Amino acid sequence: MSQAPSQSVEIITLGCRLNTYESEVMRAHAQEAELDNAVIVNTCAVTREAARQARQTIRRARRRRPDARIIVTGCAAQIDPDSFAAMPEVNQVLGNEEKLKIASFQKDRTEDLERVRVNDIMSVRRTAGHMIDAMAGRVRAFVQIQNGCDHRCTFCIIPFGRGNARSVGAGEVVAQIRRLVDNGAREIVLTGVDITSYGADLPAKPTLGRLVGKILTHVPNLQRLRLSSLDAVEVDDALFDLITREPRLMPHLHLSLQSGDNMILKRMKRRHTRQNAVDFCAKLRAARPEIAFGADLIAGFPTESEAMFENTLSLIEECHLTWVHVFPFSAHARTPAARMPQVPGATIKARAARLRQKGAAILARRLEKKIGQTCAVLMEKPNQGRLDDFTPLALARGGAAPGALLTAKIVGRTDAGLIGERQT
Repeated sequence: MSQAPSQSVEIITLGCRLNTYESEVMRAHAQEAELDNAVIVNTCAVTREAARQARQTIRRARRRRPDARIIVTGCAAQIDPDSFAAMPEVNQVLGNEEKLKIASFQKDRTEDLERVRVNDIMSVRRTAGHMIDAMAGRVRAFVQIQNGCDHRCTFCIIPFGRGNARSVGAGEVVAQIRRLVDNGAREIVLTGVDITSYGADLPAKPTLGRLVGKILTHVPNLQRLRLSSLDAVEVDDALFDLITREPRLMPHLHLSLQSGDNMILKRMKRRHTRQNAVDFCAKLRAARPEIAFGADLIAGFPTESEAMFENTLSLIEECHLTWVHVFPFSAHARTPAARMPQVPGATIKARAARLRQKGAAILARRLEKKIGQTCAVLMEKPNQGRLDDFTPLALARGGAAPGALLTAKIVGRTDAGLIGERQT
C-alpha cells in the first residue's frame, strides 16, 4: 500500500502497479477540478483479504479525516459497489471507468452526483492513454499500455473489475513515456492487467514486442525500461529477442505462474504447463545469465494434494524464482474455484509459509553471489536504490540522492537486499 502525505486531497492506493498509475491520473484530475478536503481510496480485489483491507483502510481514513469527503473506487468498488456505498464512512463510490474522468472530481458537482457511479465495465471497448507529468515522489514511473483481460481463470475476479482486454495505441504510449522522461523519469514500467495480450484488439494487431521496440527506438533518452507481470507462454518472438539483447530492457521479469502442477494449472484454466515455465526461464537464463525472475504463486488451490503442492514448491528451484509473491488461496464467491472442493485453511497457511521459505532461500543464494561485484544502481530514496535486476540496495558509504544512477560495489547483504559502497 502507498499513501500520499496528508493534504487537501489524499489518495490511498491499494494493490497493483496499474492502480498506482491510475491514482496519479486521479491526482491530476482532482487538482485540475479543484476538489478539496477529500480522501480517495483506490481499492484492490485480487483476493478476499484485499477487499477486507480496503474496508479497514476506509474506516481508518474516516477516523483521521472526520470532515473529509471519502470517495471509494478501484476493483473492489467496481465489483461490489453496494457494499461500499452501505458503509457510513463513504460519501461516494466510483467505478474503474468513472475514476479516470475529470468530471467525477469537479468541485461544483461532487455533492450533487449520485452516491454510486459504476457502469458495466464489460461494455467498455477502449482504454485511453492519460497524460501525466510525473509520479509523485518517484523516479520510476508506471505507464498503462492495456487494461482488462479476456481470459477467465477459475480463481480470478479481476475481469469483473477491469472488463475485457483493450490496448492503448502505441503512439499514445510513446508520447506518454517521452513526456515522463523529459520531466526526469529515469525508469519506466509498462503496466496493465494482461500486458502480453497487448495489441490483439488494435487494427494492426501489434504485439508487446513491437511496442517495446518502438519505445526503445523513439525514446532514445529512456535509460531503463521494465515490464510488469507477464504470461510467459504468450511472450512473442520479438519481445523474447529484445529481452535477451537490449541492455535498456531490465533483466528482471515477473511471471504469472500460479502453480507448478499441470492438473492444478488445468483446473485454474491457465494457458501454460509446468514445462512451458521451466523451458522459458532456462532459455532466457542461457541467453542473459544475469536475469532474475519473480512469480505469483497460489498456495492451496482447491483440490491441491500434497504431491501437487510439492510440484509448485520444486518449481521455485527449477525456475530460479528469486522474488516469490505467495497468495494463500481465498475463494471469491463469483468464481468457479469457489465451487470446487476446498483445502483446509490451516493447510493453506502452512503451504504458503513453505513457499515463502523456499523463495527466501533462493533469494539468499542470489544475494550471496552478488557480494564483491560492481553493479549499476538507480537511487529511489536517499541512499536506497535498486539494481537492474530489481534487487534492493542500501548504500553504506557514499551518499546519493533519489534519481541518481551510479555504480556501487557490493560489500554485504541483508535477508532481502544488498549493501553497497558508491564507486562513482
